[in-house]
Amino acid sequence: MKNFLTSAFNRATQLTREQNLNEATRVLMRALTSGAAAPAPQPAAHAEPHPPTFRLRRPLGETVELLRHAGLPGLDQSGAPLVALRKAPKIDVPPGAAYLSRSYVGPAGARDYKVYAPSGVGDGKRPLIVMLHGCAQNPEDFAVGSRMNELAEEHGFIVAYPAQSTTANQMGCWNWFNPADQTREKGEPSLIAGMTRAVMAEWRVDESRVYVAGLSAGGAMAATMAATYPELYAAVGIHSGLAHGSASDVASAFAAMGGRFELGAARRQLTDGVRTIVFHGEADQKVHPTNGETIIAGARLDLADALARETRETGSAGGRNYSRTVIADARGVPQLEHWAVEGLGHAWSGGNPDGSFADRHGPEASREMVRFFLADASAAR
Repeated sequence: MKNFLTSAFNRATQLTREQNLNEATRVLMRALTSGAAAPAPQPAAHAEPHPPTFRLRRPLGETVELLRHAGLPGLDQSGAPLVALRKAPKIDVPPGAAYLSRSYVGPAGARDYKVYAPSGVGDGKRPLIVMLHGCAQNPEDFAVGSRMNELAEEHGFIVAYPAQSTTANQMGCWNWFNPADQTREKGEPSLIAGMTRAVMAEWRVDESRVYVAGLSAGGAMAATMAATYPELYAAVGIHSGLAHGSASDVASAFAAMGGRFELGAARRQLTDGVRTIVFHGEADQKVHPTNGETIIAGARLDLADALARETRETGSAGGRNYSRTVIADARGVPQLEHWAVEGLGHAWSGGNPDGSFADRHGPEASREMVRFFLADASAAR
């Protein structure tokens, strides 16, 4: 079995280098499900070297076992996409608000996206939050699960939901692990930046208050957006995701998801000085919690000159315990936050379970991200 998996990983790596991501995924799926009684595996999100204090929580040998028991929604036995199973729940739009469909076309291709504009937007400039969904999700599903539209009504910001195409990735994952999609003005980063700018042009958006957040593969791509467009995004929220540049092909993506890091590799810029908040479940069986620690450790190095005070606390919210680390600047504005939530799996903390990969228990990740995002603007007033 081990030799079979090694051969499959090598074949998937070659297919990825040839830009044949769909076939690479199918090769891995067939290898990981062959002869196994467990459900098919799910690359849900899919690191760079950590500072010397980095501590791995899971032995590397457990990675394959993790993948074998992960479960893979959205694919049948042949690996064909079942797009019909991707939930698209109805979006509640209160009077005066709008939920609009848009499309963006750029040199790297085209993507659809949705925009939620809260009621009473008026003529004033508004913040913008760009939300990147995870695998097997869509904008409606993510909007419901994250409850971000409800917070938009409360705080008056615009929300954009880019949609990944199943043509680009059969599971609807952002291709965060593909080198062609990890570079400024190339691939998917250029498309997401283009959609962000299109929303800014259509609505009166405050250019100093544009943020990006995501879950799982979307969280990994949010980290890439912060690293590749630090002038565009004032802060980034990464839920159950991975650091920018943590993988370079499908095989290394699975390894990174399981907590395996190439400690000898050169350090990469993770968020390039962008304020960063991370949420990760301590019971996440799809993307190992050490990935969240890696993001914070790298961002801490990037922001070293701006950091003045660190506080740590433990608490309970929504029926779950959590630990929270906050690193602030001299003004007291949080520059980094890390939330580790006990008992939370691979799901949006404090979300609406009517959306996929959302858990009603625990602290409300969306509310905490919004608070973190807007803190810098509040301090400037």
